[in-house]
Amino acid sequence: MESFHDRFVVLFETLFPRIYRVLNRITGDPDLAADLAQETFIRLYRRGFLPDSPEAWLISVAMNLFRNVHTTGQRRRRILSLAFRAPQIRASATEDAGESRRRVRRALDQLSERDRQILLLQADGFSYREIAAGLGLHEASIGVFLARARRAFRKLYGDPDDAFG
Repeated sequence: MESFHDRFVVLFETLFPRIYRVLNRITGDPDLAADLAQETFIRLYRRGFLPDSPEAWLISVAMNLFRNVHTTGQRRRRILSLAFRAPQIRASATEDAGESRRRVRRALDQLSERDRQILLLQADGFSYREIAAGLGLHEASIGVFLARARRAFRKLYGDPDDAFG
């Protein structure tokens, strides 16, 4: 039988990149996303055994950690520190891509927390079941929540051909 440590390593190698990507999209801060993703897996390791649905458990912990950071103001301090970094000059095509990312970020930031989380989790390939379990929602409601979140995003982004269509 495989040890907890061996199963944890496989789970970490498989899911860490996905959890990190979702957190990075939610926070807009790669360093904060890495910290939160690492803390999520540290908590799983300290637990000493895998839950019945590790993906859902990890999503739930990651979202709770983000919520805690967000409400304590640490996120604002990190964003301010990023704002004071010297901007880099980029080519025109890179600027267009950068502007598109900023528009997406602005639209995402205006969504409700639930809508933002559902869109980003779905965009990263999490199943309805994993999203529902991770966010504490009914699986049968995820399709409706996704449709509403997509409509809200399109309205805020101002483009019917958005990334979440």
